[in-house]
Order: sequence, then structure tokens, then C-alpha cells
Amino acid sequence: MKDILSQLNPAFDHRNRLGIMSVLAVNDWVDYNTLKELLNLTDGNLASHLKPLEAQEYIEFRKQFVGRRPQTTYAATEKGKAAFKAHLDALEAMLKIGKE
Repeated sequence: MKDILSQLNPAFDHRNRLGIMSVLAVNDWVDYNTLKELLNLTDGNLASHLKPLEAQEYIEFRKQFVGRRPQTTYAATEKGKAAFKAHLDALEAMLKIGKE
């Protein structure tokens, strides 16, 4: 069990970061407002959870203008997708132990 626990990634410990990665893992690019609405987060709360994922290089962002309005979109990096998959695999292994 200790081995499995060591495979859990602390970057995904918070449910909001887990939610962000869940959305980004299955979508190419997602805009900031869509993330905010899907996860029911405030601007400040979402921004505070995006920063650690950016710092780990698990997500990347792109800023552009749509018409005259700025738009920020996010995507999971290959590094982020691999780390998230490893985290989910560890969670799944823990669940299997619980069933035995």
C-alpha cells in the first residue's frame, strides 16, 4: 500500500485540480470561462488552481483575441497527461486493494 501511496501525485490532491485535469485530459483546448462554469469555480479560485499545474508544466495556455475580446484557453501537456494517468492508475490500484 505504501508503494501505491507514493505514486499519488500531490499536484492532483485538491478536487479542483483533479477536475481541471479531468476536463483537459479529454479535450484539446478549453477556454477559461468554460472551465470556470464546468467546475463551478470563481475566477480567483480557478486561477489559484491553474497556477500550480502551470508551474509543474502539466498544462499550457494560449491567449488570443476573438473579435475584440481576449480569450485564454488551456490544454494538458503530454507531461501532464502522463502524470495524470499515473495518478489515476494509483487511485485505481488503491480501489482494487479495498475490494480484496
